[in-house]
Amino acid sequence: MVIDALYRKYFQKSKIFLYPILDIKRGTSVVPKETYLSWNNSINSEDMKLVCVYYPRTDHEYLNFEKNILLKHNRLLDYVKVDDETLVVTFNFSDLKDDWFNFLNGKYSKMHIETKSKILNFFNKKSGNYAYVESYLFPDNHFSTYAKILGVDTELIKSVGELCDKPNLEKEMLLIEVADLENIKILD
Repeated sequence: MVIDALYRKYFQKSKIFLYPILDIKRGTSVVPKETYLSWNNSINSEDMKLVCVYYPRTDHEYLNFEKNILLKHNRLLDYVKVDDETLVVTFNFSDLKDDWFNFLNGKYSKMHIETKSKILNFFNKKSGNYAYVESYLFPDNHFSTYAKILGVDTELIKSVGELCDKPNLEKEMLLIEVADLENIKILD
C-alpha cells in the first residue's frame, strides 16, 4: 500500500507499538479490547508495564488462549479479573527500558532494530497498518512522501525527525476501578 494521506485520528499507540512486542500471534479471535500504559493511580507510564484489557469468554478458543498464552507468557506480571466481563492483564517491559522511553517520547525510529522488526512482523505486509507503522519506525524512507502530502519542504519534515505523534497519556490510561478486591486474581 502507498501512503497518500495522513492518519489523522488518534490511535492507541501502545496497541500498535508495544502489544506486537509480546509476540502473541495474530489470527485468533482473542485480542485485547484495548491496551494502556497506565491504570488509575496504581500503574503509571514510567513503570514500563503494558496493561491489556480482555473480554473473558467461556469458549474453547479463549480458554486455551488464556491457559497457554496469557498465563504462561514470560512478560506476565498481573492477571486481574475485575468482573465477569473484564480481565486486566499486565505485562512487564522493564528489560526494554530504552525502547520504552523512546516510545513514550515519540521517538519510534530510535527503538532497537530487533524491537522494530517484532512490531512490523506483527502486521500483514499488504495492510495499510503495515505501511503506516513502517513509515513511523523508518521515517528516513518517507520524509518526501509526508512532505508532499503536507505541502511543505522535505527539510522541514526531516527537522522534526518523526512522522507519528507521541502517545497521549490521558487516552493511554485505563480508568477501571476495582470495587471488590477480595474477588480478583492477582499473580504473586
